[in-house]
Amino acid sequence: IQLFSEFKAWKEEPTLDRSCCFLERVYREDIYPCLTFSKSELGSAILEAVEQNTLSVEPVGFQPLPVVKASAVECGGPKKCALSGQTKTCKHRIKFGDSSNYYYVSPYCRYRITAVCNFFTYIRYIHQGLVKQQDAEQMFWEVMQLRREMSFAKLGYYKDQL
Repeated sequence: IQLFSEFKAWKEEPTLDRSCCFLERVYREDIYPCLTFSKSELGSAILEAVEQNTLSVEPVGFQPLPVVKASAVECGGPKKCALSGQTKTCKHRIKFGDSSNYYYVSPYCRYRITAVCNFFTYIRYIHQGLVKQQDAEQMFWEVMQLRREMSFAKLGYYKDQL
């Protein structure tokens, strides 16, 4: 009941300010844990880019790399995740805004990032008045579904094809 009350209060005057009760709870319980990586500076940069809607996630085309630059090693590679530092096959990479630097991410890290992105996309749609459902309860349950996805992601569950 408290979650629904916080959501309804937020829906009356939607804001993307994380200090409101509803978003503060989601950040604390879902977003921060989802975007906490061993490379904490990169994790913070990802959160900022997601909030600003400037993060790109794209599949990696496995073409042979002609030359490995020093910066490419810092950014991970097709076999090393830039966020976890683990040796994993990275099928996706991320990029911040107009930057030319790419960071390779494992399926596990990619799922955590996209779960948070999906939540922000829906919240932005509500904030912009693009969600046409008038029923606050339907919107609330959609938000709860997105929170569930973040919970699964932070626990390590992800789809193999991601």
